[in-house]
Amino acid sequence: MLVHRTLLGRTPPGGTLPGRRTLLGRTLPGRRPLPGRTLLGRRTLLGPAVLGLAVLGSAATGLPAAAAPTPAVPTPATPATATPASAASTAAAPTTTAPAAAAAGWLATRLVGGNHLETSFNGSSFPDQGLTVDAVLAFDAAKVGQDAATRATTWLAGQVAAYAGNGTTESYTGAHAKLALVAEVQGLDPEAFGGRHLLTELRALQAPSGRFSDTSTFGDFSNGVTQSLAILALHRAGGSGVPAAAVNFLAGSRCQDGGFPVFFGSSPCTSDPDATGFAVQALLAVGRTTPVTRALNWLVSTQQPDGGFGPVVEKENKKTVAENSNSTALAAQALRAGGRIAAADRAVGYLVARQVGCSGAPANRGAIAYDKTGFAAGTAPRATAQAVPALAGVGLVDVSSSGAAGPAPRLACASPTPTPTSTPPPATHTAAPTATPTATATGSGGAAGGAAGGGALPATGSPTGALTGAAALLLAAGTGLVVLGRQRRRLRRTVDR
Repeated sequence: MLVHRTLLGRTPPGGTLPGRRTLLGRTLPGRRPLPGRTLLGRRTLLGPAVLGLAVLGSAATGLPAAAAPTPAVPTPATPATATPASAASTAAAPTTTAPAAAAAGWLATRLVGGNHLETSFNGSSFPDQGLTVDAVLAFDAAKVGQDAATRATTWLAGQVAAYAGNGTTESYTGAHAKLALVAEVQGLDPEAFGGRHLLTELRALQAPSGRFSDTSTFGDFSNGVTQSLAILALHRAGGSGVPAAAVNFLAGSRCQDGGFPVFFGSSPCTSDPDATGFAVQALLAVGRTTPVTRALNWLVSTQQPDGGFGPVVEKENKKTVAENSNSTALAAQALRAGGRIAAADRAVGYLVARQVGCSGAPANRGAIAYDKTGFAAGTAPRATAQAVPALAGVGLVDVSSSGAAGPAPRLACASPTPTPTSTPPPATHTAAPTATPTATATGSGGAAGGAAGGGALPATGSPTGALTGAAALLLAAGTGLVVLGRQRRRLRRTVDR
């Protein structure tokens, strides 16, 4: 789905975050977010400081509890260095060959201070609430790493104002919905999370039309992704349920070809795989199957031969699909939820092929690369967080912390046979080859990546190289680009999607 969307996240003035998309991980070509705003209801970085990078999966902390028109500029976190598990703790961790569990295990090693993920920009690191939310959902989907999920959830409870606004003059749809989902998935009350009534505040953002819109002095950056997230959060909460007007508004935003756009009211209406992936899950949750059938047909028609998905990019009068793990993961979740198992399995196969296996650097094993160029520290955390639920075969309606194991596992790899010291007469030793797991995209039910099931990981390396490449993406989830195209920069590859 995107590297980092400013949608539900925030972007720096005069540009987008390195390697990220403004919409749930994509950047809008030729567009720059307004200072102090974030797509999908988030604020952008003001100057060198981040007021918040959020995104349907990532956001840097920024505004104080009572966001004012002139927000205070937060002090950047200490330079970006995740504190991976120590060699001792890593060695003691349980091992797994299941893609979803191995990916979640790698993600746990990226937690800074053991409780949150960060995003780097211009040499500084900032807490990323949106990406941390995605990590918690990933741990729960894979049924591992509950110790890390609990710490991250506690951290998020203290970040509500910085991420979602003060709930009155500054209040963001996407951030409220994501935090409510985390509370629900973790078995907590979203009406008492971080001292806030998340669902009450979310409902207050619904307009008479049914659209959930942001309240902010910086503008309204709500979109198709945030609308879907709001519906999912309210549905999971039960109670009064989801307002029919909200469901009708989302269903009515569908494009003529059956897919869903990131931006409401754009002309022409351009379907986006990310926005469609979220919309399908939201509409299925509330029983609206008619628009879902056409949306699933559109997804199947746009799937690439290798199983991948991505936004359409036009370069030199040629249109191509910018395949990536984030978009593919969201499409896979929607396809499986909608019963298109064969297509979902092909998408999972694409993700498994992007996973760093035993031939890769030990510190990267289990991670999911953003695309075929291979592992990049900047984009792998978000790609991995968004890929895990798809690998586990779990959608946003069903993910739960129930039954999740506490420890986060590591990929099981055979230890190389040590070379013995030769003594005269020299003995001839034949080194045993290192086992190379093979990727297996399994059948229905997401067995390819469950915590206990699934094939072994592929033995992909962790190539490095300069990040470049701009892809016009339709933008997805959070402030997505419909038609404008999406630009993806890679810092040798940006933080995710």
